[in-house]
Amino acid sequence: MNDTVETVHVALPGRAYDIRIGPGLIARAGAEIGPLLARPRVAVLTDETVAALHLEPFRAGLAASGIEAPALALPPGEATKGWAQFSRAVEWLIEQKVERRDMVVALGGGVIGDLAGFAAAVLRRGVRFVQVPTTLLAQVDSSVGGKTGINSPLGKNLIGAFHQPSLVLADTGVLETLEKRDFLAGYGEVMKYGLLGDAAFFEWLEQNGPALAKGDLAARIQAVRRSCEMKARIVERDETEQGDRALLNLGHTFCHALEAATGYSGRLLHGEGVAIGCALAFELSARMGLCSQEDPSRVRAHLAQMGMKKDLADIPGALPDADALIGLMAQDKKVQDGRLRFILARGIGQAFVTSGVDAGLLRAMLAEALAAR
Repeated sequence: MNDTVETVHVALPGRAYDIRIGPGLIARAGAEIGPLLARPRVAVLTDETVAALHLEPFRAGLAASGIEAPALALPPGEATKGWAQFSRAVEWLIEQKVERRDMVVALGGGVIGDLAGFAAAVLRRGVRFVQVPTTLLAQVDSSVGGKTGINSPLGKNLIGAFHQPSLVLADTGVLETLEKRDFLAGYGEVMKYGLLGDAAFFEWLEQNGPALAKGDLAARIQAVRRSCEMKARIVERDETEQGDRALLNLGHTFCHALEAATGYSGRLLHGEGVAIGCALAFELSARMGLCSQEDPSRVRAHLAQMGMKKDLADIPGALPDADALIGLMAQDKKVQDGRLRFILARGIGQAFVTSGVDAGLLRAMLAEALAAR
C-alpha cells in the first residue's frame, strides 16, 4: 500500500464512498476498484486526449487484477457535454451489455465525469460508476458530490441528475501531464474553497500556491485533500443543494454568464471563469459594505501571483454589455422564484447565499469592469 495515498470519506447514508488521493492510483486501479465489482469487467468512458495519455496505463492497472475494460473515447472539449455525445455514450454502454450491477468508469476531466455520471444515472435506471479524474479541476470539484449532467444550448448543466460515485481515484501523478493553463484553471476551484469557508487554507495557498503550480507533490496532495474534505462535509449536510451546498457556487453565477458569453470556448476555461467570478463576488461584497476593500484586493493579488486571469479585462475578444451579462445570469440554476441568488462574503472564508443584491450596484460594477477592458 502506497503510504502517500490519503483517503477522504464521504459519509452519505447508504451511498457512502471514499475519495483516494495520491500518486500511482491509476497503476493500481485493479486493486482499488476490484473489491467493488460483481464481475471482473468495467466499461470506460473517456475522451481522445485523455485516452492517448492514460487509457493504456489504466487498463494495465485493471488487467493486473484480471479486470477487462472496453472503452469509448469521445471528442475532447465542452462541446461534447451535450445530447449528441451523451446519446452515443448511452447507446455504447447498452451495446456493451452493461448490467445494473456493473460499473461504469469516468476516466477524464469534468466533461467526461459529468457526462459519464449522467449516463450511469439513467442507464437501466441507475448503474454504479467510478470517477477517475485526470485534471485538477475534476479532482477537487466535479468528481466529488454526485452532480452529473450535460449542457443545453440555453445554459450549462441544465440537464442532469444527482448520482453519487462508488469511488473516486484522484491520481495526483497525472496532473504532471496537464498544460500549465489547464492546471491553473483547476486552481481557481481550489482557491474557491479557502475563500468560501477556510481562511487558514486560503492563507496556506498564498504561501504554497506557487510551489504547488511548479509541481510540489506534497503541496498538491494537501491542496486536493483539503478541497475534497471541504466539499465532502458540505455535500454530507446538503446533498441536493437545498441550502449550504450552494456555497460551492462561489464565483459561478458570474462564471456561467461569462462562459455563455464566450460560447463555452477556449477563450475562457471554466476554472478561469470561477477565478474571475470569485474576484467579482468579493468586489460586489465590498461595494455592498459586507467586507473590507482589502479582501477583493487580496483575491486579485493572489490570482496575479499565480499568473491567472483576474478581471474581465483578461478575457480576450468582445463581451456583451452589463445588461446582457445580467440577462445571462438569469438563466443560472441558482435563480429561485425568479430572483438571482449570489454567493457573497463577509470576509475571506465567510461566504453566504443571498438574493438581496441591488441590481443598480451590480450593473454599475459590471459596466466599470467592462469599461476597463
